[in-house]
Amino acid sequence: MRAIVVGAGIGGLAATLSLRRAGHEVTLVEQTPRFTELGAGIQLAPNATRVLRRLDRLDAVDAQAARPADLSFRTWSDGAEICSYALGREVEDEFGAPYLQVHRADLQQALAAAVPPESVRLNTVVVGMDQDDKAAYVTTASGERLAADLVVAADGIRSAARQRLFGADEAVFSKTAAYRALLPAEEVADLDLPDTGIWMGPGRHFVHYWVRRRQLLNVVAVFGTETAQESWTEQAEPGEQLRAFEGWDPRVLSVLERTGQVFRWGIYTRTPLDRWNLGRVTLLGDSAHAMVPFQAQGAAQAILDAAVLGDCLADATPADVPDALDRYVSRRLSAATGMQARSSQAGEEFHLPDGPEARARNARMAAHAAENRFLPVAAAWAVDALDDLR
Repeated sequence: MRAIVVGAGIGGLAATLSLRRAGHEVTLVEQTPRFTELGAGIQLAPNATRVLRRLDRLDAVDAQAARPADLSFRTWSDGAEICSYALGREVEDEFGAPYLQVHRADLQQALAAAVPPESVRLNTVVVGMDQDDKAAYVTTASGERLAADLVVAADGIRSAARQRLFGADEAVFSKTAAYRALLPAEEVADLDLPDTGIWMGPGRHFVHYWVRRRQLLNVVAVFGTETAQESWTEQAEPGEQLRAFEGWDPRVLSVLERTGQVFRWGIYTRTPLDRWNLGRVTLLGDSAHAMVPFQAQGAAQAILDAAVLGDCLADATPADVPDALDRYVSRRLSAATGMQARSSQAGEEFHLPDGPEARARNARMAAHAAENRFLPVAAAWAVDALDDLR
């Protein structure tokens, strides 16, 4: 069978590899002229790294990643530890795959390296999409009309394909934004930082973890706001991040003070859909279920989409495509939508004001950690492990 995948982000690349693994011919269409080093850190839980192993990409990703030992939740004002969870060997032993922290560009490069160059169409803008009973079609800005048995729209949070399939539907601002930065390890070596940390405070939280073989510290400082651009490249004003986190633990402020280039990223989501597919065309990844990143599952859910899509289309014929896409959506929609909701709820809990609610949250978290080695979201790592994949 022939497939066209629109969008060469993490989801589109994983979908391309999964469909090729299922024996199909795939053309990957990407509007940018080259793969660029955009973004910063991504966390990959075992539900994602198990799929990477299945695609023969885990070793390549692992070689550029960091393997965290644990995750520490802390209070905003003095950095007192509320609780901690294992992320290292215990996670791998329990779930059958490691927890990795990786630069987005390294993950993208590892996936792209497995796609034959002749299967990739860079600098190709899609301006139209249609279908009939026998094929689906993509029209490019140059006037080409590409035909395939199915089209996978992995064109991101601002998905044009989503609007073509289901009508006008804009991305939704979460009323949160983040300052994002990467710091060389030697610049924070003198600070007493946990291996991976989440510091929670009124209307804000601060996250840090290692990427690129622990050579870089990835920093994400999230804050509530009424407006922000959804952009990977918008730079913050000098000192803006320090003013936003004034009064926080000195270690947090030291990290923010030492950041060089700081990006200001508005966090947007998509409203859950009742379905992602129509005929021979389906959405995948952020185009279907963009979520706030507060459970570190956005990339993982796109990778899981790709795995299930390939599984549902294994041994399929062109006539089978609509039914196969129905199966794909029925297996993934509920899990991804549930993760959207859990991520949003986590953000609300992280940002509770000082007082009884925050104290109760801290007590709940400490009690859970005392009884459990793994994060509450680890239940999804097990459910999404997808042992039934062929």
